[in-house]
Amino acid sequence: MKNEKTLSGLQIADFCKEVDGKHTKLCILSNNKGSELTITNYGAKIVSLMVPDKNGKLVDVVTGHASMDAYLTSEEPYFGAICGRYGNRIAKGRFSIDGILYDQLAINNGPNSLHGGIKGFNVVVWDIEQTDPQTVVLKYLSKDGEEGYPGNLETTLTYHLSDENEVVLSYRATTDKPTVLNLTNHSYFNLSGAGDPYIGDHLLTINADTYLPTDETAIPYGAPKKVEGTPMDFRTPHEVGARINDDFEQLVFGKGYDHTYILNKKENELSFCARCVSPKTGIVMETYTTEPGVQLYTGNWMTGNFEGKNGQRYPERAALCLETQHFPDSPNKPEYPSTLLRPGEVFESKTVYAFSVE
Repeated sequence: MKNEKTLSGLQIADFCKEVDGKHTKLCILSNNKGSELTITNYGAKIVSLMVPDKNGKLVDVVTGHASMDAYLTSEEPYFGAICGRYGNRIAKGRFSIDGILYDQLAINNGPNSLHGGIKGFNVVVWDIEQTDPQTVVLKYLSKDGEEGYPGNLETTLTYHLSDENEVVLSYRATTDKPTVLNLTNHSYFNLSGAGDPYIGDHLLTINADTYLPTDETAIPYGAPKKVEGTPMDFRTPHEVGARINDDFEQLVFGKGYDHTYILNKKENELSFCARCVSPKTGIVMETYTTEPGVQLYTGNWMTGNFEGKNGQRYPERAALCLETQHFPDSPNKPEYPSTLLRPGEVFESKTVYAFSVE
């Protein structure tokens, strides 16, 4: 088993290590279409995802690393990861619940706290169990005070690779003290194949009439703005790169797209979020979610400085993320959908990435 190789060329043995006193591993999920999804319990990360292109050839559509050692030292700690306890940003690393101020969050992104802090869910070792050939269940207990957040938060995450070539993510969390949470998966997708240098030719549709404008530190301000008449409009298919360099303040601030879109949907309804297509491979990825928003990030800060899987390099804009989630800085913005979780309540969320070809 230790020398077993995945379809994407990964050696399972290269993911077996002891980190923080716990064992890391790589689990392989496969379906009757021949597709393959690999998951490591370090950060609950998607490491590879092999799906067929228009010619039936399997293509790895996510960026990542070929070993646990590479993940431990990577300059990109969010490849494929689950971000928490709070994905995205909290302004100045502080918020209040019931009049109690919590101001000890790590400041790790300009003046703000990003993706749960220095040691967020993306760099902890989860408990993992493969329950069948197509499903893994991961669990993590984030202890009261971890990274400055209140409450013992128990999180369960299920990854399932369906026979319809859907990657289904199901989240569940409970707490023993009022807390905030915002869980998301931060996979970097390139539907032309990981290692292809640019996602600017991908055709993208997002089911959103409005987005959240941000200041230069990527914190939303003011009311949502309409996408109509701006380079933020993906209500009909547009090439990702067609307007990415426009002289538009929001794109200048983010060096490209790094914004939350407010989805056209009912609360907690599993519904259409986005559609992305590679003209090279014909691979289509449709995203569905119960979350109220999606963060479009176009890999604006990728550098290509390091080797990924199979000797690949990932330069600027070599992948994009569609991070389904609640909104940035929600704990400080009562007008946003709440990210507050209280004892006795259950947080549940689902996101589906469905793959096909055209």
